[in-house]
Amino acid sequence: MGCLGNIIWFIFGGFFGGLTWLLAGLLWCVTIIGIPIGLQCFKLAGLSFWPFGKRVVYSTSTTSFLVNILWLVLSGFWLAVGHCISGIILCVTIIGIPFGMQSFKLAKLALMPFGAQVVLTNSTYME
Repeated sequence: MGCLGNIIWFIFGGFFGGLTWLLAGLLWCVTIIGIPIGLQCFKLAGLSFWPFGKRVVYSTSTTSFLVNILWLVLSGFWLAVGHCISGIILCVTIIGIPFGMQSFKLAKLALMPFGAQVVLTNSTYME
């Protein structure tokens, strides 16, 4: 189901969602200070292209909290709004609910991407 879900997701909107993450990453990489943030955006673009079969695990650290605040003010809010709007539109139909849930997962990630790690759903996460 994950492979089929990813293919349908990519065709009907995941491509554009991933492009927004790539665009944000390119804009952050313009400055030397923003390169680590841009690289994280590139990693999360992969999740935005193919979200099924993956989950996000959050860790807590002071550094990631500070970078998340900077990210939220400069880029994250608008990415989250876009994912929330697409999630609401997708959840209107019963068939679109799984896709809407993936969009809401990406909206949460757009608000706090630093300190987050993407892992496969069937793998175990150990710190």
